Amino acid sequence: LGKPTAWQERPRPGAAQHEDRSGFQYDHEAFLGKEEARSFDQLSPEESRQRLGKIVDRIDENKDGYITTEELKTWIKRVQKRYIYENVAKVWKDYDLNKDNKIAWEEYKQATYGYYL
Repeated sequence: LGKPTAWQERPRPGAAQHEDRSGFQYDHEAFLGKEEARSFDQLSPEESRQRLGKIVDRIDENKDGYITTEELKTWIKRVQKRYIYENVAKVWKDYDLNKDNKIAWEEYKQATYGYYL
């Protein structure tokens, strides 16, 4: 079986049409992760299609040429989990002011509220 070359959204009766213009960035971040979505902003349409094709191949876990709802859910959960771990690592440095690999209440207050204290 060959892979479909183009996907067309078919409106369901009574369903609102999805509108990319207002919130495409949210969709991109959910699908790709925040950092990856940002890197796609710099690509040409052709490069973007090529990279998305590679990602779709990774999402298709059973390699049947189609993505199921479950495969997509699994992918989005994986991307979001990776984002959470990366974000915690970045923020940790800002909160662990004395670099002892622990965050004391005083460090948390200072990093969160800073000059308000």
